[in-house]
Amino acid sequence: MRPILLLLVFAAALSAAEAPRLLQPADFAALRTVSDPQLSPDGTAVAYVVKTVDLAKDKQPTNLWLINWDGSGRHALTFGDEGCSHPRWSPDGRWLAFLSSRGDDNDCDQLWLLPRAGGEAEKITTLRTGVEDFAWSPDGSRLVLVVRNLDPREAAAQQAEKDKKTPPPLVIDRFQFKQDITGYLTGAYAHLQLLDLATRKTEPLTAAGPHDDLLPAWSPNGREIAFVTKRGDEPDRTENWDIYVIAAEPGAKERQLTTSPEADCHPDWWASAPAWSPDGQWIAYLHGADPKKIEYAANSLAIIPAAGGPARILTAALDRNVFQPRWSPDGQSVLALVEDDGEQQLLRVPLDGHAPERVITGGKITAFTLAAGHLALLKSDPNHPYEIWAHEPDPTYSPNGWVRILTRENDAFLAQVQLAKVDRTTFKSADGTEVHGFLVHPAVAPAAGVKPPALLRPHGGPQSQYAAEFSFEAQLFAANGYTVILPNPRGSTGRGTAYAMGIHAAWGSVDVQDDLAAVDDAVARGLADPDRLGVGGWSYGGMSTNYLIASTTRFKAATSGASIANVLAGYGTDEYIRDYENELGSPWKNPAAWQAISYPFLHADRIKTPTLFLCGEKDFNVPLPNSEQMYQALRTLGVPTQLVIYPGQFHGLTKPSYFLDRYQRYLAWYAKYIPAK
Repeated sequence: MRPILLLLVFAAALSAAEAPRLLQPADFAALRTVSDPQLSPDGTAVAYVVKTVDLAKDKQPTNLWLINWDGSGRHALTFGDEGCSHPRWSPDGRWLAFLSSRGDDNDCDQLWLLPRAGGEAEKITTLRTGVEDFAWSPDGSRLVLVVRNLDPREAAAQQAEKDKKTPPPLVIDRFQFKQDITGYLTGAYAHLQLLDLATRKTEPLTAAGPHDDLLPAWSPNGREIAFVTKRGDEPDRTENWDIYVIAAEPGAKERQLTTSPEADCHPDWWASAPAWSPDGQWIAYLHGADPKKIEYAANSLAIIPAAGGPARILTAALDRNVFQPRWSPDGQSVLALVEDDGEQQLLRVPLDGHAPERVITGGKITAFTLAAGHLALLKSDPNHPYEIWAHEPDPTYSPNGWVRILTRENDAFLAQVQLAKVDRTTFKSADGTEVHGFLVHPAVAPAAGVKPPALLRPHGGPQSQYAAEFSFEAQLFAANGYTVILPNPRGSTGRGTAYAMGIHAAWGSVDVQDDLAAVDDAVARGLADPDRLGVGGWSYGGMSTNYLIASTTRFKAATSGASIANVLAGYGTDEYIRDYENELGSPWKNPAAWQAISYPFLHADRIKTPTLFLCGEKDFNVPLPNSEQMYQALRTLGVPTQLVIYPGQFHGLTKPSYFLDRYQRYLAWYAKYIPAK
């Protein structure tokens, strides 16, 4: 063979070897999940968390990493399978505190300290129930810890197990008595403790009692700590979280700061701690809306005098959820993240009454950190998993400055695979309402004149939204030849309270119309074959699937994960008792509402779509019996169906082998009934 021809053959072979390939189910294990960026006090480095997947050990270890502000010096700070999380710098930058369960006999997270100068991490606490959260004092001599007391009944059960005796019965006496992952709620509550680093001793700070004290934040002078709690005769019955302040000394008396009936800094919704102004005069926080509207209503950014007094709502006219408030160094504005129509943006809210200003837009930002005039943020877009980005210069005086990527944890993997194109969509629902969403094209374009099969994938929540972020699942479906339709129907957040309230006490109504309009839009544009349509989702996405297949027979296959159709069966069996009471009322007072939204089960005979049901065995969010009921109904009716139960799993799967199994089952189920040509 002539040399030049040999060279051409070699080059072609090399090019083919390097050509990007299509995604496969096991590729999820190659992704590195970046989270919780924390700038060092001098602004020269960012600590962050990386979660990886170990399929061989069936684990998802999390470890701490460090990268310099200029992008150099990236290296791991911790190693191993036990997991490390919640990195927080000491005020002088000499230490990095974090939580880890490694080496703990009770498998509880304890507080560890890692010297920045180098050396081994030191385990600081050995508390029996571990540490759930912590915050440094401004002088670095103390930390406030969130510690849950050991429930006497749980302790008795543990002792019985240790002594190989029959455990005592579990006695329930709380209004909300179940919670996913935690299990049955009895007498374990979280309170604040002070840890003195010099002596390594801890002392109680907040009073014991049947309430949780969470999200602590030190005042700039270190004399007081703000925290979030829910008090009253039976706090389980309400969402009335409030901000309290206490002197940072054992035996101090707590004082209540916010007094509104709405939730302030609700820990389950946005987990955003109160934020002190640089001069210590004000506290910024998230103020909830009407409790009867639950999570459909947008929260607001508010400030209140730290000494007490009336609060000021800064974003009342915004009608968008905000979270993670952080003060600008000059104290003249508050930075926060805002959820807005398929994005999460960085927002600057001036105190002088001027309109809020978008500092960084595009994609989805889930966290940010400020220090020494620098700002780092965690950001994703449809073609890039979450990475840390650096924003320069200081956004308090130069908004919309340029942003550069700092970490590149997934670059090597992305270079190997061919990702699908993602478009934003806008279309009209049956009643004329404008609906927005996303559409993922098949990774390989179909042959000329061939319309691809399509999968409608309703999102969970329902009070959430699809955003401009990377979705491995959507990309996997696209790699297998499907158009993937991702609408934000009414009930979704990001478009204001009225839009989200469209399905209040009316699940499976206009949201079904909106979802079907998304399919019609894709079909009308030639992007979906109307005769090869599938549907599926998880949680409320699974519920939407049930509503859709009970409303139309146009879908040829469905997957319904962790869903419910007989909603009355949820009362008292899941963790949503307050939401039920606020949105639907008691079943004996308002039976018509409960019956109306249970139509997929009560009219299961309308369902003709082959449906795969999936659920975690220990799911207390949307418990397994709900999926069992629908499986049994379709099995009785002769509709092709299967039920997949993941042992030991909760609402969200944690075992990598089960993630892989779910991806493979999705693809096999859809391929059986709507194969890509």
